Amino acid sequence: MRPLKAYKNNEFLMSEEARGVRILCEYLEPDLRFRKTGVHNTVAFFGSARLKPGVGPDGRDWYMEVARLAERLAAWTMAQHTLQERFYICTGGGPGVMEAAHTGGARVDAHLNVGLNISLPFEQHLNPYVDVERAFQFHYFFMRKFWLVKLARGAVFFPGGFGTLDELFELLTLTQTGKVSRLPIILYGRAFWEGLIDFGSLAERGLISPDDLDLFRYCDDVDSAFAILRDELRPHPAD
Repeated sequence: MRPLKAYKNNEFLMSEEARGVRILCEYLEPDLRFRKTGVHNTVAFFGSARLKPGVGPDGRDWYMEVARLAERLAAWTMAQHTLQERFYICTGGGPGVMEAAHTGGARVDAHLNVGLNISLPFEQHLNPYVDVERAFQFHYFFMRKFWLVKLARGAVFFPGGFGTLDELFELLTLTQTGKVSRLPIILYGRAFWEGLIDFGSLAERGLISPDDLDLFRYCDDVDSAFAILRDELRPHPAD
């Protein structure tokens, strides 16, 4: 029996010792596919995977608002940008807010939807509005978050739980420290976000700079959120 080449040895590739190889794959394979499919600029939508269509206990249909914003953004970029400059609707690929954003994108062109899914024991499955060409499956959270931010030229955060907060604070930290270029960051639903996080208190206590409060803006409706994105999104050239 001939010995296996290392890169064909599945037992080794799934081992603890080969973790670095698997991490590198979750960088190189998406990078190659993004280049092949012409995805250079995205707007990232974040929010709860548990959100469902219909009016919730707070009297708002978040699902509908997410879908409407994504639809307007998709129609605008299709009309205004060349293929290389086009903005794609990027989410974590699952249900809830992610599905709502891709529902809106698909009303214009499903090819604008990019889904960065992750393997989890519950909640997460790829929603049906992402075609296989732009659907990704990650094992490592940090690699998934890297790609959610890497191509993002704008980000919209809808109400969510631990995962959404993790993504929000990571993006704010990266922007605050200059690790990523300044981009429009929208916290959609002022009452939710102000009731959850007292950013002003952090500034008053000297824990962040007063200028850090300008890293994001609150929006309460689709029109104002779309206006910010329309006016401030800037496509980046392909690397």
